[in-house]
Amino acid sequence: MQKTGLLKRLLLFTRPYLWFLGLSLFFAVISVSLTLYAPVLTGRAIDLVVGAGQVDFEALKKILVELGIIVLATSFSQWLMGLCTNKVTYLSVRDIRLKAFQRLQKVPLRFIDSNAHGDILSRVIVDAEQVADGLLMGFTQLFSGIVTIFGTIGFMLAINVKITLLVVFVTPLSLFVANFIAKRTFHLFKQQSETRGEMTALIEETVGHMKVVKAFGYEEKSREKFEQINERLKTCGIKALFFSSITNPCTRFVNSVVYTLVGIVGAFSAVAGVLSVGQLSCFLSYANQYTKPFNEISGVIAELQSALASAKRLFELIDAEPETPDHEDAVVLTRADGSVELDHVSFSYVPEIKLIEDLNLSVRTGQKIAIVGKTGCGKTTLINLLMRFYDVNQGRIIVSGHEIRDLTRDSLRASFGMVLQDTWLKAGTIRENIAYGKPNASEYEIVSAAVAAHADGFIKRMPNGYDTPVSEDGGNLSQGQKQLLCIARAMLSLPSMLILDEATSSIDTRTEVYVQKAFDEMMKGRTSFVVAHRLSTIRQADLILVMDSGHIIEQGRHEELLAKKGFYADLYNSQFAV
Repeated sequence: MQKTGLLKRLLLFTRPYLWFLGLSLFFAVISVSLTLYAPVLTGRAIDLVVGAGQVDFEALKKILVELGIIVLATSFSQWLMGLCTNKVTYLSVRDIRLKAFQRLQKVPLRFIDSNAHGDILSRVIVDAEQVADGLLMGFTQLFSGIVTIFGTIGFMLAINVKITLLVVFVTPLSLFVANFIAKRTFHLFKQQSETRGEMTALIEETVGHMKVVKAFGYEEKSREKFEQINERLKTCGIKALFFSSITNPCTRFVNSVVYTLVGIVGAFSAVAGVLSVGQLSCFLSYANQYTKPFNEISGVIAELQSALASAKRLFELIDAEPETPDHEDAVVLTRADGSVELDHVSFSYVPEIKLIEDLNLSVRTGQKIAIVGKTGCGKTTLINLLMRFYDVNQGRIIVSGHEIRDLTRDSLRASFGMVLQDTWLKAGTIRENIAYGKPNASEYEIVSAAVAAHADGFIKRMPNGYDTPVSEDGGNLSQGQKQLLCIARAMLSLPSMLILDEATSSIDTRTEVYVQKAFDEMMKGRTSFVVAHRLSTIRQADLILVMDSGHIIEQGRHEELLAKKGFYADLYNSQFAV
């Protein structure tokens, strides 16, 4: 996306707040007009000082009072202009950030899985702040700068046309200098934003898995990797800062030349009697004020490069391809009967690496289906396909008589209750975490779900019981406690079908027996898919699917599979080998 297109797109986000932009421009006109009128008063005051003992103090007093009023009015106008500009900037950036976050809810899981989470965080938080800084500085300096430029030209023309033309023709050189430098800084700021995102990703990854880092003694390597990224960030940051920082000195040099020329020409004009000393002083003040916006605008251009580089990364996120939308005539699955059929299903995360090929399966209502196999055989992938986190490459999956692509995603997923091996809790209370999928649940329902999951005991021992705060991802709870809360969450919603992916992997054996009984009670009349490594937990399954390399190589009940003395029997016996 070109810089012009980026800027236009950024400005589109300010459209709902044009009222504030108009007010900001109005107060900018007032502020600049009063500021430019002040040199006129100063010039008059100078002309009132003729010489020693020849000062008109009465007239000076009136001018000083007028100057005081102008200073107060100018300050108040500038404050109001800043207030309106801040409103536009932060409301616009709020909308951009909100749009980016909303897109994150709509992108397929493939996008989340293929991008560093820290980099995504950096785009939504850090890059949005960079855009805010660039817009804030841009609006503030641009409005006052443009009004100042045209205002000073008008006042200078009223004093002397020839000197005004000299100033007008020479000063724009500073803009050419600023533009020349700005063209060479955009890619440096883009590189800086990307490296910053890379650093955020590393920090998020390290802090989120600090136990693993320490357990494997990876601290030193992690530090070295951080230092490498930090060094690259320093290098590109210094380059970007250097090129952006030379913009202002270069434009100031051009403007100083203009000021000098005005001083020389004006001095000769004063000697010739064309200008009074007060008018010369007034003109020099205007020449300085006229060139000042060019310096500020050049600074805006440099700051804008950083903002546009960050905006590019934000818009890449906003423009990410969303999930294939539900069909307009998609069916809302109000009550699933629990029947599931996989018809010649094929799927792979990467086209070159085949995973599930020509998989067929028919599940009747209320059946308990256990899925076992070696790591990487496709067990969890099958769950992802059932929930439509990923769409099949070939074939079709039918739930309750409907092809799942003909169902709305929300209704399909609401028909399943999930408890995964990887637990997740949000920052909030224990009560809020249990009621995550059913926010309007009553106290009785929440407690009953916790009792059924055998989580009620440890919850009541907590300082505030069900109102005990849980830190981000449940950091203040043990792994087993977190898993019990996730089980309670599933038990509260009581969906038509259940998916248990190693749901009791972090629970002690005794508690697992109780939880397993609760699961058995909950599974009655419900179709259940159970992914298990501990085969002792699936002996009562109606059907056990043994998977290998994306294929079902064996299926049947526990006793039948043992009698076959095949892959399942070897797997089962290996868990009890002495």
